[in-house]
Amino acid sequence: MNKKVAFYTLGCKLNFSESSAIGRMFNDAGFETVSFTDQADVYLINTCSVTDHADKKCRKVVKEALKHSPNAYIAIVGCYAQLKPQEISEIPGVDIVLGAAEKFRIIEYIRDLTKQQKVQIFNQDIKETKDFIPSYSFGDRTRTFLKVQDGCDYTCSFCTIPLARGASRSDTIENVIIQANEIARTGVKEIVLTGVNLGDFGIRNGQRQDRFFDLIQSLDQVDGIERIRISSIEPNLLSNEIIEFVSASSKFVPHFHIPLQSGSNKILGLMRRRYKRELYADRILQIKRLMPDSCIGVDVIVGFPGETREDFLETYNFLNELEVSYLHVFNYSERDNTDAAEMKGKVPGSQRADRSKMLHILSEKKRRKFYESQVGNMAEVLFEADHKQGFMHGFSRNYVKVKAPYDPLLINELKQVRLSTITPDCEMEITHMEETLFH
Repeated sequence: MNKKVAFYTLGCKLNFSESSAIGRMFNDAGFETVSFTDQADVYLINTCSVTDHADKKCRKVVKEALKHSPNAYIAIVGCYAQLKPQEISEIPGVDIVLGAAEKFRIIEYIRDLTKQQKVQIFNQDIKETKDFIPSYSFGDRTRTFLKVQDGCDYTCSFCTIPLARGASRSDTIENVIIQANEIARTGVKEIVLTGVNLGDFGIRNGQRQDRFFDLIQSLDQVDGIERIRISSIEPNLLSNEIIEFVSASSKFVPHFHIPLQSGSNKILGLMRRRYKRELYADRILQIKRLMPDSCIGVDVIVGFPGETREDFLETYNFLNELEVSYLHVFNYSERDNTDAAEMKGKVPGSQRADRSKMLHILSEKKRRKFYESQVGNMAEVLFEADHKQGFMHGFSRNYVKVKAPYDPLLINELKQVRLSTITPDCEMEITHMEETLFH
């Protein structure tokens, strides 16, 4: 066909794994994948709806694509496409919008790249989306995002993900192992396990058939993969047996990302989260007891309806006392078709911003304190291809970002280094790398 396709992915690691899978479908159909800044025949934009202003972001990316190739065919997929296809169809330049199930059949829909007068929308009710479609990212020589689970059966009052991705469903352990072996043969050293509700792995056809613990036990036996990282896991699904297993594993790394959302039990109740702060604190204590050098990231939402200043300070003080390493802070934003959007006690935007700023400052302090605890340690670092101004970066097993003089021979290599000093940007400089001394 000699046609070219370019991709732009917004949002989570799961989206990146799915964009790669869709990219391979295009390649199998004869398309050449090119950079987004190149002139392409098709631009595929994989959207997100979790963070605010999904419409503005999508609109801006479409506009940029048409700057590079004014007559290009524009396809929109992802969570925003499932939730608000009609809204997307009103963006100038869009040709087709595909829902959660339809995006994996995109080649069927765009064999004819002729631009129509009316935007085509293919978007079935999310309740009809029941199949699990496996995917993993490809192109980064260092790590791969491997999707093992999709959808969510939880009913958090602020979240649209179940409406965008459907019910919880998973791959089989056997298929995951096949994919992990495929990834190992590409030379990739690290797999990051991804899913919407990763700890809920094991549901197929509406029935639980496996557990996440069963999956990680099997993945631990895969040859050729040096590291496996758990992207994010709910605190109520992070069991002691999982924590103990990771602490004893040579493959699974001591890095956890555990959503909290609020340190107030009152707000957790309004959010319909499935735990209280006491359970969350216990999870952190268990991890640090077995893995003192572990890195722990936290998701937290500020400005949820009904959150008083006292509730926020309860969250702030709770996080301040916890031995966590960094925070991902989100301002609450109203979402259509969620119960939270109809709740009383709306927090003014200025207060949301002030609370967010306080937690961002706390996060910087937490990250620096964690890095300070690592100074002088020997660490195994996996170096990445990206580099600028004569330097490259890599990450330790416990997610310390390391800065080193650029050397192409280090790309995708695991090296033992001594962590020495912290830069103003909170990166770790090194003085010793195996046989190499940096001055």
